[in-house]
Amino acid sequence: MALLQISEPGQSPDPHQRRVAVGIDLGTTHSLVAAVRHGVAECLPDDAGRVILPSVVRYLDPAQGGSGRQIGHDALTAQVDDPGNTVSSVKRLMGRRREQVVDVDKLSYSVIDENGMAVIDTVAGRKTPMEVSAEILATLRFRAEDSFDDELFGAVITVPAYFDDAQRQATKDAAQLAGINVLRLINEPTAAAIAYGLDNGSEGVYAVYDLGGGTFDISILRLTQGVFEVLATGGDSALGGDDYDQALAAWVLEQRGLRAPTDAGDRARLHKEARRAKEALTGAETTVFAARVGGSAIEQAVSRADFEACTAALTTRTMAAVRKVLRDAGVAKDEVQGVVMVGGSTRMPVIRRTVGEFFGAEPLINLNPDEVVALGAAIQANALAGNSQDGELLLLDVIPLSLGIETMGGLVERIVPRNSSIPTARGQDFTTYQDGQTALALHVVQGERDLVADCRSLARFTLRGIPPMAAGAARIRVTFTVDADGLLSVGAKELTSGVEANIDVKPAYGLSDEQIATMLQDSFATAQQDMQARALVEARVDADRLLLATRSALAADGDLLKPEERAEVDQLMVALQSTATSDDAAAIEAASEALAKGTEHFAAERMNRGIQQALAGKKIEEV
Repeated sequence: MALLQISEPGQSPDPHQRRVAVGIDLGTTHSLVAAVRHGVAECLPDDAGRVILPSVVRYLDPAQGGSGRQIGHDALTAQVDDPGNTVSSVKRLMGRRREQVVDVDKLSYSVIDENGMAVIDTVAGRKTPMEVSAEILATLRFRAEDSFDDELFGAVITVPAYFDDAQRQATKDAAQLAGINVLRLINEPTAAAIAYGLDNGSEGVYAVYDLGGGTFDISILRLTQGVFEVLATGGDSALGGDDYDQALAAWVLEQRGLRAPTDAGDRARLHKEARRAKEALTGAETTVFAARVGGSAIEQAVSRADFEACTAALTTRTMAAVRKVLRDAGVAKDEVQGVVMVGGSTRMPVIRRTVGEFFGAEPLINLNPDEVVALGAAIQANALAGNSQDGELLLLDVIPLSLGIETMGGLVERIVPRNSSIPTARGQDFTTYQDGQTALALHVVQGERDLVADCRSLARFTLRGIPPMAAGAARIRVTFTVDADGLLSVGAKELTSGVEANIDVKPAYGLSDEQIATMLQDSFATAQQDMQARALVEARVDADRLLLATRSALAADGDLLKPEERAEVDQLMVALQSTATSDDAAAIEAASEALAKGTEHFAAERMNRGIQQALAGKKIEEV
């Protein structure tokens, strides 16, 4: 219960005029939620004080009495024992078909293709990546609502800069399933720049090197008086800390003369130990890699030099992307004033050393690399919710890949070049190919290749009703509009007749509006279970607090009660203690209310004694 509401300087003291808006970093290996409180962005902790939520969901077997799922730390603990139903790194599957997922066969769970989309097969049924991500997002949403004791107005959710349209749309669908109003999707490097730009008052050209658990982004930004302009962005959506773990595990097996295990449990144990060893080598020169594979134990001494050697190819890949983005931005490396390090994987000494040597300066690491993206998103969310007195930050973000249409011969005509600032609208005129042509089929694609076959298909639609004319006489204006979330709509209009057609490009990764609606309906039952479970936990916590407070009061001032009054209070405490172990939240609340009501007289007597003690020996003029 809130006893005192303190407003921000210059803000209304009415708490209802402030909207609860948060920033969410939905990461490959872990996720966070942050908000602006007391004028400062901070990550919100769970009941155990942990701000990091592992991006892991375990589905339980209904046939064995299991219901629902485990999310976060509980699921991560169970990953070794139940790898086939414990889903991690689901971000790599978002908006993807199975064949598009790098190293899909190395995952501990089964991934199949269904309706052109990668789907996870679990004991609880088939789950889309959006459903799994929605579980994580909903957990973060509940954490935020519990922190503020209020409903969530909306969230800014971050995505890798190299996420394409399908992956961005999948992220928005996941948020919709979790009951979250998406205020905006922003690129992770842009969020990091917001956090650093506002905290440090930085201006000039900066690089954001973002190496997370499953993705790598590199962006070049110019910061000028609150304007965050992304000059160029690049990276690799299938390269991250997980790949460093796998490379280390493969090296250990090679040293021991062993083949890669086929058992999912063995693979999970190897991956877990590889991650532990990698993290240990951040602070130590050597460690021992120890795991059980195929029923037998393996041990291998690993030095930091061994680790850096077996992962050198991965580090080289990140630096190749850095060089390419600098060329795209037209910036020399000595023009970069600072390099912001983002993502837990940037804690690796080899990464910091390599980046520092390349740019000739120590990278910026004064903000927690795990938290910086969520903090920046929270600042933007606070502005978009109307809570910031300074108005909205100006974000000049860019699209990661070019957008265009297919022309005759299967060629791509680019209309919106990559690294164009968004939001944006671009148009281009086309004409008919044949005499008397009355319709034009438009195929929208995304990518940098010249052939449609080498690019990603986003949508198809047809402009009909073109007046019959000689080939080349019609003038058809095709317009691409990219909104602030990086999502696309395309329109075509024949300028002579005025006929037009439009389409909101929703990538065909297999999730239709009807399917989203069905998933939402299916999730209502689960949501009810979640609400009941949370109500039970909250009732038990309140009961424990009341019992503790009552015991403390009795120890201090129990002499104020008559024997029969003390017996009545003791009886109410025993009743509450007994009821608190049940699964009936309403009964626990009723027992708590009975104890609170039964001790009202005792509380009043304690207050009178306190006042008497405070006034004892004082004159009326001194009071």
